[in-house]
Amino acid sequence: MGEVRVSDVSGAGTSRSSWPVLLVVVCAQTLIWLDTSVLNIAVTTLADPADGLGATPAELEWVASAYTLVFAGALFAGGALADRFGPRTTLLAGLALFGAASGAGAFADSPGWLIAARAVMGAGSALLMPATLSVIVQTTPEERRTRAIAIWSSSSGLGVAVGPVVGGALLSNFWWGSVFLVNVPIVVLCMAGVAAVVPELRAPRRRQLDLPGMALSVLGLGGVVYGIIELGNGRTWYGPHVLLPLVLGGGLLAAFVTGQRTSPAPSLDVRLFRQPGFAAGSVVLLISFMALAGHLFYAAFYLQGPRGLSPADAGTVMIAAAIGIVLGSQASPAMSRWLTARWTVAAGVLATAVTYIAYAWLDGGTPIWFVAALLWIQGFGMGLVGTPVTAVMMRGVPPQLAGAGSAVNSVTRQVGGTLGVAMAGSILSGVYRARMSDAELPSGGGRLSAAAEEQARTSAEAARSLAGSLRLPELATTADRAFLDAMYAATLSIAALALVGFAVSVVGLRTRAAEPQSAPAKAESA
Repeated sequence: MGEVRVSDVSGAGTSRSSWPVLLVVVCAQTLIWLDTSVLNIAVTTLADPADGLGATPAELEWVASAYTLVFAGALFAGGALADRFGPRTTLLAGLALFGAASGAGAFADSPGWLIAARAVMGAGSALLMPATLSVIVQTTPEERRTRAIAIWSSSSGLGVAVGPVVGGALLSNFWWGSVFLVNVPIVVLCMAGVAAVVPELRAPRRRQLDLPGMALSVLGLGGVVYGIIELGNGRTWYGPHVLLPLVLGGGLLAAFVTGQRTSPAPSLDVRLFRQPGFAAGSVVLLISFMALAGHLFYAAFYLQGPRGLSPADAGTVMIAAAIGIVLGSQASPAMSRWLTARWTVAAGVLATAVTYIAYAWLDGGTPIWFVAALLWIQGFGMGLVGTPVTAVMMRGVPPQLAGAGSAVNSVTRQVGGTLGVAMAGSILSGVYRARMSDAELPSGGGRLSAAAEEQARTSAEAARSLAGSLRLPELATTADRAFLDAMYAATLSIAALALVGFAVSVVGLRTRAAEPQSAPAKAESA
């Protein structure tokens, strides 16, 4: 990518090759998303009292949710800190915090300790993610920025898809803590790379910290995400555990947005949303990652449930999605030049919607190669979406607000993923219970007690476990049939959501190509 002089930003008067910089920040970005997904494979082991921590289902939910809650809640604060102290400093701080928490989590001796470590890991990720995109925006020439964002965007999808593979391989050879301990050497390498090649990138005037705004954004997003998590845990939407945090969080976010309009040093410049491309791009990213996370949630259960694959084998199948994401991200710049960003994004969203619809025809005998093909198409479609949308969103963001703009981009991805899992989980649970409540379960001559029957009607995994221990294959067959019905309902809902994203991309991304700046405009931008 050549040499990029950063003296106009940092005042350091140095120049660095942007390729090593890109490699380092992509490594850090991949680590974030890898850890987001790698835990999915470890939950069964963590529930085992002998080989794991004996965690209850509620504790397992919070092992995963604590990370998401803090991550999403602190992202705006992370963007503001990146703009204040520079993305290089924020990257190093985030990596150090993430690595220390990973080491502590690996040797946790109780679920509560692991939940706390996961929360601190979320705080480290909130510092990392806005800083990685901010570095790319500030160190890459505009004519090459789309390609750099394509590589950055593909790293997120790669981490999500490869996480189950890495987790399965580690659990097959080591103890459960290895899925967290593996982060430590990667963090050390990333920190060494950041210190060696990432330049200081600071605006001529240091941005003031908006402490009240940061507090409102953290508490507001935290409240909303907490309510979403509780909804996904089977709570009713009008119950206090869901409605109260949603209302309070929404009120705090409303106060945050109102205050940002008059704040002299806003954490979020709400004027960014006056740009149609930025606003529409945020909605498309939110919907796309909501659909992706929800789909991967029930796809993992489908592969390990009705198809009977091991965690490692299921992760291997899902590599197809990772390959598709990488190839789609790399193809998106050329397609954007040919079709425009608007139609490239629309084509990607439509492709994913088609794969979601196709899941309504899968059953326990569908060839695995066909499932892998659907995952590849889905991944390729997501690859076409992320890069052009991010480029359109960041096109009008000034360098001194790159961290704040990056935070918006990151928040939409993370909150979208949380919403998607909550949506898919609620539909799966509700439809499965309804189908099982209407089914007549085999008793096996009285071997299935009332308590065991209730477990089977609540969870397909519990039903299969009981079927194996009590030698009742009919029970597993009934549970699989009920799960497939639930998956059909979930996947058609996800497909409808993706079609909404398709409509938004067609209508809202009608932005003109960036025009060459005049000399005064370039000077003002610098």
